[in-house]
Amino acid sequence: QVQLVESGGGLVQPGGSLRLSCAASGSIFSINVMGWYRQAPGKQRESVAVISSGGATNYADSVKNRFTISRDNAKKMVYLQMNSLKPEDTAVYYCNARDVKTNIGTYYNSWGQGTQVTVSS
Repeated sequence: QVQLVESGGGLVQPGGSLRLSCAASGSIFSINVMGWYRQAPGKQRESVAVISSGGATNYADSVKNRFTISRDNAKKMVYLQMNSLKPEDTAVYYCNARDVKTNIGTYYNSWGQGTQVTVSS
């Protein structure tokens, strides 16, 4: 079984910064792609940023040049540094891991429980 636990959300003023962290646990051998998604009230969940095991990244246009995704493969963690935050960044942010190889098989799409990010003055 794979568990993803996010941390680092909270309330921040516009223009501020937050750093989200996500720790993967379980008998994990490797994780292919890790990423961050978000869901605002009344909206569909959307991709924010993803990173491959080799470090290739992809960002939503709305967060380019403001957010940075990174990962530590040895620690099985992924991070999202969010700068210049805007009220429209307010959402629940979810950690995602794809193609997680474990001692009992491969988990193709795993999600964390989410962490709230609120950008407001």
